[in-house]
Formats: sequence, C-alpha cells, structure tokens
Amino acid sequence: MSVLSLIIKREFIAKVRNKSFIVMTFLGPLLIVGMTFLIAYLSSVNKGEVKTIGVHDRANVFVNDFKNSEDIKYVNLSGLSFDKAKDSSSNAFEGLIYVPEVQNIEELATKTTYISDDSPKMDFLMNLQKVIDTKLNKENLKKLGFDANTIEKAKIKSEVQFAKFSGEDGLKYLNEIKIGIGFAFGYLIMMFIIIYGNMVMRSVIEEKTNRIIEIIISSVKPFQLMMGKIIGTSLAGILQFLIWIILGSIIMIGATFFMGGNQEAVATSQITAEQAVVATNFMSQIQLYLHEIPLASILISFVIFFIGGYFLYSSFYAAIGAAVDSETDSQQFLMPIIMPLMLAVYVGFLTVMNDPHGTVAVVFSLIPLTSPIVMLMRIPFGVPLWQLALSVVLLYGTFIFVVWFAAKIYRVGILMYGKKPSWKELYKWLKY
Repeated sequence: MSVLSLIIKREFIAKVRNKSFIVMTFLGPLLIVGMTFLIAYLSSVNKGEVKTIGVHDRANVFVNDFKNSEDIKYVNLSGLSFDKAKDSSSNAFEGLIYVPEVQNIEELATKTTYISDDSPKMDFLMNLQKVIDTKLNKENLKKLGFDANTIEKAKIKSEVQFAKFSGEDGLKYLNEIKIGIGFAFGYLIMMFIIIYGNMVMRSVIEEKTNRIIEIIISSVKPFQLMMGKIIGTSLAGILQFLIWIILGSIIMIGATFFMGGNQEAVATSQITAEQAVVATNFMSQIQLYLHEIPLASILISFVIFFIGGYFLYSSFYAAIGAAVDSETDSQQFLMPIIMPLMLAVYVGFLTVMNDPHGTVAVVFSLIPLTSPIVMLMRIPFGVPLWQLALSVVLLYGTFIFVVWFAAKIYRVGILMYGKKPSWKELYKWLKY
C-alpha cells in the first residue's frame, strides 16, 4: 500500500472516530428536521395573532372600506374626538388610521396618517395605500361623470400563454425553478468547502501543535501528507453528508406519515372525480418541468465542480494550517479565501437571475475561484459545451498549480513554531 493511501486511511479513520463527528453525524438531521417543524409551528402560531387597528375618519370617506382579515381587525373610532381616539389606540390597539376633514377629497392622498409606535409592515402599508388609492380614484371618476362600477366590470385580467416555436406548450416559472436549483447546489458547494476546509486546517494545526508532525514528516513527503489530509477529510465529509441525506429522508418521511396518515386516509375516501383529474394534471405538469430541467447534467457537473473546488480551496486551508500555530492566527489569511466564495454566490445569484448567458455570468463561471458556484447556477439554463470544458480545464489546472504553490508553504511552515507569519514571510517561503 502506498504512503498516500496510508495517510488517507489514517486521516479518514481519525475523523470518523472522533466523538464530535459521530454526534453531529446522527444529531444533525434531527436538528434540521426539528428546526423545520419549529419554524412551521411558529409560523402557524404567528398567523393566529389578530392585530386591532383603530380608524378615525373625520372626512367619513374610508371608514367602510377597511375590511377585517385573518390577522387585522379594524375598529371605527370616528365618533370620538381625535385626542380620545388617539389615547384609546395607544393603550389598546396596534395603531390608528387618522383621516382628517378636508375641503378637497384629493388632499387625503397625502394627509391620511397612520399613527403607531411600531413601524408598520410592508404588506399592511401597501394594503392601506391601495384602499386609499382605490377610493380616491372612484371619487374622481364620479366627478368626471364616469360610472366606476361599470369601469371595474369592464376590466379584464389577462393571462399570457407560453409556447415554443416547435408548437409545444411552454412552462411558467421555469426560470425561477432553475434559479432555485442552481443557487441551492452552488450554496451547498460553498458551505461544504468552508466546513470541511476548516477541518483540514484544524487537523494540520492540531498535529503541528502536538509536535506529532515532526515524527510524521520524517517518513513522508510534505506534499503526500497535505494531499492525504485533504482527500481523507473529504471522504469523511462525503460519508457524513450521505448519512445526513439518508437519515433526514427517513425522518421526514416518517414524520409526514405519522402526522398526516389519518388525514390522508379520510381524504382518500372523499376524493371526487374532479379532484382526481386535478391531481393527474398536477403530476403531468411536474413531469413536464422535470423534462425541461437537465437533472443528470446538473448532478454530474455538481460532482465534477465540487471535487475541483473543494481540492482547490482545501489546498489553501492546508497551507494556512501549516503556516500558523493557532486558529486565532489564521484569521488574517482566511478572509482572502472566503471572499471569492461569497463573491461567487452574490454575483452568480444577481447575474444569472437576470442574464445567465451574459458577459459577467460567463466570465465568473470561467474564473477558477468562482466557477464551482457560478457555473452550477448557469448549468440549469444550458451552457455551451466549450464553456463547460474550458471551465473544468481551468479549475483543475489551477488546482494543480495551487497544490504546488501550497506545498511550498506547507513544507516550510509545518516545522515553524513560535512565530506569527506575515504575508512577506509567506513570500519568502515560496522563494525558498
């Protein structure tokens, strides 16, 4: 067995036998599922809170236009004086809508006031302005001699249909789904790189601090040791990730079956022919969407770009771990590594959403430090084969260069103690 395989095996076993690794592997899915149900529960509880809003309409224009909803109740305080309505609202209500008495009703467009100590939510404020605009528009139409109700009935709500030049029906919201899938895979790569890259760095720092590295380095080359740590940690991370997927799926299926089993049995007995047709149409729509989304290409590309991106950044993490004596000293070197990842997420999300084949999106999908994330966001929209091949070649070519680059820092820094390295010091190590 080669030296590299021995190092990989040792690193993998050391990681999977670690107590924190075992605990988080089996506790992680439970925490994720628990957080999901907690958020769902808190959302349902929050919906049950009804807020009361007072209305003091001196102009007697809008008081009948504010309709109660599931979460908002309006109380008419127009019979009270403004001061009493204000005092009552400040003590018992969420806020007060004040409509002053004016000579010209058009003045209410700018003089209607919402009084509250808390800033109103956006949806409430938009609904309030919509009520005011609708009422004032109707009053203006009456002044001009038009029947507002007739105009309202004459309005037609359009629904544009989609079709392809081949004659097939198009699919609505397909781009949004593609954006969501691409962003999910890109964000997953970023999180995996950060989490397990830090594991590589901590492993190097730990062995360096314990002086174990002095014994190990006498038998193996620094390059072999660095690559063994990167590959061994990545295998442990992949194992943990697969266990999370399997356990999470089992827990979600079991919880869904346990909570909705009885309701599903009752609903099944009450399914009508119309509901069966709706369900059939829904399934056919899902199949159409799946046909338009290149899932096989996305999964294959995910594996290729994940391996390249992880090895690329893990080489940086290993070099940093060899250069410093503690995690505290590593902070000055981590920012230049994390910044390209964050830039890739935001640039990819903003550019791919608007123009997945634009110049900015194409350039960042070819740059090796950002391509694992940006290219994953572009692939659902279809990427020319030459761009995909060029991106992969540049990524793995840069990975080989960075491994050589990082190995020079690793070779010198792994035996350096008691000195905080600077960027100037790292440059000297590269020339050594």
